[in-house]
Amino acid sequence: MSQLAPRGTILIVEDNKETAFLLSAYLEREGFQTVFAHSGRQGLELVRQYDPALVILDLMLPHVDGWEVCREVMRTSDIPTLILSARGEPHERIRGLTLGADDYVVKPFSPGELMARVNNILRRVRPDSPDKSKRLSHLELVLDLRKRQVTLRGREVSLTPSEYKLLEALMTSAGRTFLRGELLEHLYPHGEAVTERVVDVHIGKLRQKIEDDPARPSYILTSRGLGYRFADRGAGEA
Repeated sequence: MSQLAPRGTILIVEDNKETAFLLSAYLEREGFQTVFAHSGRQGLELVRQYDPALVILDLMLPHVDGWEVCREVMRTSDIPTLILSARGEPHERIRGLTLGADDYVVKPFSPGELMARVNNILRRVRPDSPDKSKRLSHLELVLDLRKRQVTLRGREVSLTPSEYKLLEALMTSAGRTFLRGELLEHLYPHGEAVTERVVDVHIGKLRQKIEDDPARPSYILTSRGLGYRFADRGAGEA
């Protein structure tokens, strides 16, 4: 393990030592400290001991399997989890994400892609920059990134997971036009066969919840022929 961990500790729960050392090498190159567990039982012990920034979790583990580890981590903490497994069937991925995992990567994997996914998770759920905004606001709409909560005029707005993901992406990069394909990839990072029309449907429902006049939106604007952007005038930290 590295002596300094400016970006936090990542727990690797993986019974294949060669894979675990490969992951460790790439993660430490990115500035993380790593700890290993080679069984599910040991993984749960190290979660309690280290309170890691992220858990990378195999499913096929001795003693306690990865499903139970993921379930226990979700039950007892808010630590994000990335499942890394040879089980690539769609129903396995759906099960993992439904259980609460933040991402699901299938072996064999690209180390570079995995690092990108790790960084994406940490940017989303545990920003590592101390001055990064925890709340975003525009007019009377406030998005609390830490609580994953949206309020309009002080009242909480109930959003579906897909609506929240879209609003978070748009508000975090206010003023930037997102292509429909980019937003679709944000919603379905595993390449599920879904048409771009799904983005329009979710945006329409989101506007119904946050706009005074969905036909003349103040928050989520249409970039004709391209996609959508969040209004940038007056946006900032709350």
